[in-house]
Amino acid sequence: MLAVIVALGADAADPPADLARRVAARESRSQEARSRYLYRQSVKAEELDRPGAYYSETREVIFSPTGERSERFLKHPEDRLQRLKLTEEDFADIRNIQPLMLTSDVLHLYETRYRGAEPVGDQDCWVLQVRPRQILEGQRLFDGLIWIHPEDFSIVRAEGRAVPQIYSRKQENLFPRFVTIRERMKDGNWFPVKTVAEDTLPFRTGALRMRLTITYTGYRKFGAESNVTFEPVR
Repeated sequence: MLAVIVALGADAADPPADLARRVAARESRSQEARSRYLYRQSVKAEELDRPGAYYSETREVIFSPTGERSERFLKHPEDRLQRLKLTEEDFADIRNIQPLMLTSDVLHLYETRYRGAEPVGDQDCWVLQVRPRQILEGQRLFDGLIWIHPEDFSIVRAEGRAVPQIYSRKQENLFPRFVTIRERMKDGNWFPVKTVAEDTLPFRTGALRMRLTITYTGYRKFGAESNVTFEPVR
């Protein structure tokens, strides 16, 4: 289990039988809305046993009128990591798994189970366990828990891991457990604002304590009135 779910009182409303389907439908609308927003995504990965060993980057994320994602570094990434190496899969997870949009087009990849209710802040939320049905070669999926706002079926929190871990004779590609927090935007949609992963990765060469922090800031709608300007890459 990823978390201990606190049982609420008898007055707590039970979720509908088709909870996962309703969440996916809401997520699809949220994803469509988010595709009309600009924002900044900052990433920092740290080796906790080695002060000064870190990777840091900030990107401006924009979307075309057709919803195609585009991004640009605001400055050159700083890579001072010593043992840890961020891989193609890590960056794919940062783009697709940590923000977790459990939309209708990917729901069939998962099996879900209602785990009870638990408060997030001052709001009682339904908790749904989400696990891959199977993982095909090359797939990256989510395995964990999501907290769902009962009024509109929005995900307000996610906790879990991107899977699978990847092992080969020459390389291990291990991925930390993370928590992603969302906040409600002015239009009513819940978008991710912060992801934190602090974990010990059990590499064969020795355990590595690490922290990954992702922040999503400056959400603003993209439209004809928006002017996108990039700072020079330094």
